Amino acid sequence: MDLKELLLAELNREVDRSRRALEQVPDDKFDWKPHERSMQFGYLIGMVATIPSWVAMQVTKPDLDIAPVDGPKVQMEPLKTSAQLLAQLDKTATEARAALEGTTDEHLKTNWQLKVKGQVVMEAPRFEMIQDTINHWVHHRGQSTVYLRLMGAKVPAIYGPSADEQNFR
Repeated sequence: MDLKELLLAELNREVDRSRRALEQVPDDKFDWKPHERSMQFGYLIGMVATIPSWVAMQVTKPDLDIAPVDGPKVQMEPLKTSAQLLAQLDKTATEARAALEGTTDEHLKTNWQLKVKGQVVMEAPRFEMIQDTINHWVHHRGQSTVYLRLMGAKVPAIYGPSADEQNFR
């Protein structure tokens, strides 16, 4: 199995798992947070829906500056319903799949840079950065399932049964 097939298989598994979490999102809790220092649920769950777009960017762009000196280039509309989150996940997953399908292992071994104010803060082969992105995505999905539990929503079976879903996935 080559790198792009490995990454594509992992992406597809995590899209399905993320979909199950997004399906449980209550539409009236986007401003909720469990602690004053915690992220708002809407922001957190929005990342679960959009992080696959980072994979596409890591394949197709040379870098990303997360805090450009001249200000942000993209303003994202907040997602406000479970249906909007699911639609966004479908869109970003499609973009990520297309990018991975259209690349080569040689390209995935070239470096990609993360910058802040024009300065490189991380640089590694694209495949490593993509793996880190998928791990970051899984981390935020895990946080979101804790939020779901705390707000009384169902927690889906993701890597195995949950208290709300007994099936093993």
